[in-house]
Amino acid sequence: MAGDRGCCLGQGLPVLIGVSGGSASGKSSVCGRIMELLGQNEVEQQSRQVAMLSQDSFYRVLTPEQKMKADRGQYNFDHPDAFDNDLIYTTLQDVIAGKPVQIPTYDFVTHSRLPESVMLFPADVVLFEGILLFYVQKIRDMFQMKLFVDTDADTRLSRRVLRDIGQRGRDLEQVLAQYTTFVKPAFEEFCLPTKKYADVIIPRGVENMVAINLIVQHIQDILTGRNTKRQNGYINGYSNAKAYPLAEACGRPH
Repeated sequence: MAGDRGCCLGQGLPVLIGVSGGSASGKSSVCGRIMELLGQNEVEQQSRQVAMLSQDSFYRVLTPEQKMKADRGQYNFDHPDAFDNDLIYTTLQDVIAGKPVQIPTYDFVTHSRLPESVMLFPADVVLFEGILLFYVQKIRDMFQMKLFVDTDADTRLSRRVLRDIGQRGRDLEQVLAQYTTFVKPAFEEFCLPTKKYADVIIPRGVENMVAINLIVQHIQDILTGRNTKRQNGYINGYSNAKAYPLAEACGRPH
């Protein structure tokens, strides 16, 4: 039961893994592949040991004026102020406390937060992906492990064009204008500088199975250790994630 898992997790902090990178770099695909390889997609949500969360769920509620700009492609969704960082912080505090939390649902077609929310149940490991997860220090410091998905600009742009036209009802001219006006400058000013905080950099995103398999093995080690300790009647917290020698390390020049 969810309540029982929350009780267990209360005895040891969940491991928070942040996954950042530019828009359309493949962050959600990397998280999805990790979930798949861990077999978590086959488990009911309330029983999963690994959960997934997106920063996209935490876009601010727009004012009528901002909504009009967004409809014309003139609102900067890639700026740090576009996110409700206080809500992200309090949500992660509840996640760390092992509480079930309600996650907002955001509609990219209408640029609005929907009335419905999604329940995030307690888990041993939480993957949280987003373009600016490492920008705000108090949020950045909550992650025991920080990953940066490093994908070249041309690939990110082509993916964004296909996604925004196919899934979000935009036209090509608007997508390209938004990219050159907001997305690219914001990436260079706000997202790319946070790459230096990453413990592991994943070049080529989901195609880099060497890095992904190492991360999966690390998470499996966490889960195995916790399951063993639960069987013995106790659990200790886990922290200080290992670095991986085969993945590109942090501290390299941009």
